[in-house]
Amino acid sequence: MRLKSFLMLLVFSSLAVHAQSLKLEEIMKGDGFIGRQPDNHHWSLDGTKVYFDWNPDNKPGTSVYYWQKGMKNPQLASPKEAHLSKLDYIPNEDRSIYYYIDNGALHSYESKSAKRTKLYQQSAGISNLKTGVNGLVFFEQNGNIFQMDTNKGSLVQLTNFNGGNSSATPDATETYLGKQQKELFQYIRDQDAKSKWEKDNAKLVKSDFPKPVYSGKASFINLSVHPKGKFVAFSLYEAAESKSELMATFITSDGYNKSTEIRPKVSVKNLFKIKLGIYNKEKDTVYYANFSKLSHIGDKPKYYESYEELNKKEAPERGVFVYPVIFSQNGNYAVADIRSQDNKDRWIISINLENGTFKELEHQHDDAWIGGPGIPAYSFEPKVLGFLGDNQTIYFQSEAAGYSHLYTCNLASGVKRQITSGSWEVRDLKLSDDKNTFYLTTNTTHPGNKEFYKVSVSGGKLEPILTKEGAHLVEVSPDERKLLVRYSYKNKPWELYVADNKVNTSLSQITFSQTESFKKYDWRAPEVITFKARDNAFVNARIYVPASKVKNGAAVIFVHGAGYLQNAHNYWSDYLREYMFHNLLADMGYTVLDIDYRASEGYGSAHRTGIYRFMGGKDLTDQLDGKKVLVEKYGIDTNRVGIYGGSYGGFITLMALMTAPNEFKVGCAIRSVTDWTHYNHDYTANILNYPETDPDAFRKSSPVYHADKLQGNLLMLHGMVDDNVDYRDIVYLSQRFIELGKKNWSLASYPVEAHGFKETSSWVDEYGRILDYFNRYLLGK
Repeated sequence: MRLKSFLMLLVFSSLAVHAQSLKLEEIMKGDGFIGRQPDNHHWSLDGTKVYFDWNPDNKPGTSVYYWQKGMKNPQLASPKEAHLSKLDYIPNEDRSIYYYIDNGALHSYESKSAKRTKLYQQSAGISNLKTGVNGLVFFEQNGNIFQMDTNKGSLVQLTNFNGGNSSATPDATETYLGKQQKELFQYIRDQDAKSKWEKDNAKLVKSDFPKPVYSGKASFINLSVHPKGKFVAFSLYEAAESKSELMATFITSDGYNKSTEIRPKVSVKNLFKIKLGIYNKEKDTVYYANFSKLSHIGDKPKYYESYEELNKKEAPERGVFVYPVIFSQNGNYAVADIRSQDNKDRWIISINLENGTFKELEHQHDDAWIGGPGIPAYSFEPKVLGFLGDNQTIYFQSEAAGYSHLYTCNLASGVKRQITSGSWEVRDLKLSDDKNTFYLTTNTTHPGNKEFYKVSVSGGKLEPILTKEGAHLVEVSPDERKLLVRYSYKNKPWELYVADNKVNTSLSQITFSQTESFKKYDWRAPEVITFKARDNAFVNARIYVPASKVKNGAAVIFVHGAGYLQNAHNYWSDYLREYMFHNLLADMGYTVLDIDYRASEGYGSAHRTGIYRFMGGKDLTDQLDGKKVLVEKYGIDTNRVGIYGGSYGGFITLMALMTAPNEFKVGCAIRSVTDWTHYNHDYTANILNYPETDPDAFRKSSPVYHADKLQGNLLMLHGMVDDNVDYRDIVYLSQRFIELGKKNWSLASYPVEAHGFKETSSWVDEYGRILDYFNRYLLGK
């Protein structure tokens, strides 16, 4: 009865403040209720059209639409045009020809005539397409690099990379029996002499096909070719022999349970081996870089000081990950980005291609972990690093000044220059085609904005192009005269706009996606407030304030997920159902606070790493300090505050009810991590190190170890086919509660749902239960 009662509450609550009452069954449809918004926006190669994914008619899936100047409304692209619009096009030096891969085959597109030509196709598809100088085109096939000279019409294989070891047959005469046979029989001696004669003669005609290079137990990855085809850089990657977790699926088409392998757990056992190689085509030989000389590579992690035994030991041999080598356009320089596998150090090096030695250009260190916008924080995810037009200056991002900013370094002179500065971050960047200008997406005016500027590559004043509140996700046209902008505001979902590329430009809307049902409601634009935490850090939060005539004195705190994510911003939230749910709660009289707690994105390195070695520390006290603001400034009853969230937000909810006694009357924890030793490696190891070396960090950060202190009323909700936070997590915690004799908890399981729910029925059930819990324990209904 309680689960059904919330619908009655919605009907009889005082909702006259807004023109349209919200219904849980409607808002939990998500974009089906809001309107399907455009995404994946980009320009055509000639800049006359824009393409994007859209679903204005609420069909089962999205389709590609296009718009061009003079059209009143976007039109559906033909299947062929839609397919071609989504391919990756790589230009030659003067952009007269673009090359692309379609269904594994190499094609060209001529800019002037729009002519398309298939150049190369075999049963084995190609990948890793690059263009070089003087008409050279490179691609990867069957693990090797091929060079096509479009001027000469030639195609050659540059490398001869092979998996495993050489299969050459060992010399039989090396064995005792082999020596005996040669000693006894003239026939054997004659055969050996003939074989030697044939081999000696074969050597007189030297083959110019590259000698084989074998990977042994490793695999060739990150193949990168010199623009003149002189060198090929690669990494030999030997994966760790780690065990992966299995996930059970119960609702299947054939009626039989299935098990799926998902991922390894965090562990030192996941550390892999890697080395950087340079293949010299002219010398037909390979050099390997020796990274033991990297500065600080032998340093002990600072957290070792917390463990007497660890601190006594010699510094461990720290492995690294090498991102793909980047060559200057003229081929004179090559650089590589390297991070330590414990992610506490980052190096940028220049490589001597003739011998494989290197020079260190940049070293970054963080006792917690390297990260931030534009900075690599995980293996296999390269970030910002490239060359300017002078072919000797690189650009990159660093948190050296406390926020992620843009820097350059001249490889010839060694001079470094900081291009941007301030208490804000460069969120994204693009280099202009002439390589004289950076286009920057920043949060210069407010942490919760995404603005668009341009600045000279030599530095100077930022020129504002799009700076109003909200988020501007910009694609510059091929001629750089126009902008295609995906824009949203707090209460206005994403739409597409076009604009001139000029200072303080204005937007012209080209898509209109909202449904009539969505537009009937007067959606709140929640104020973003700032409060001071107990350690004097400033924390931002969204607040939803009810009308005074319906205010009930109760409050709900929402905790966003992902850890490094932002939600107290000025644009449309990815938590769109939660945003609508918070409007519903405010209509019912609740005050809702949504906090960008420590480790949230957009606030610099100190904020980002504030949870190092203690998840459930500052990120939780930020929630408690937010509650204090609600009580002191918004008239909330301190005994009638609830908390809820999903994923990391579910974890914080659990920690709140277990480690902050009597602070929250009720908590609803969705898809929650309950023991960090069972979560994925890359994310967890950055923040808590490894359970084998830093067990204290894992114990104090894992709710399963605090289950005995549970207070308040807890509702847990979890998808049973969650391949991110495995369902096992909630099973572990449930068993702990059972063995501890805890009664103030309940669990709702969703058999067909993964980490992000898909079915509207599941969303409605989930949030119906959450609403019922808040009404029951905060309002007594």
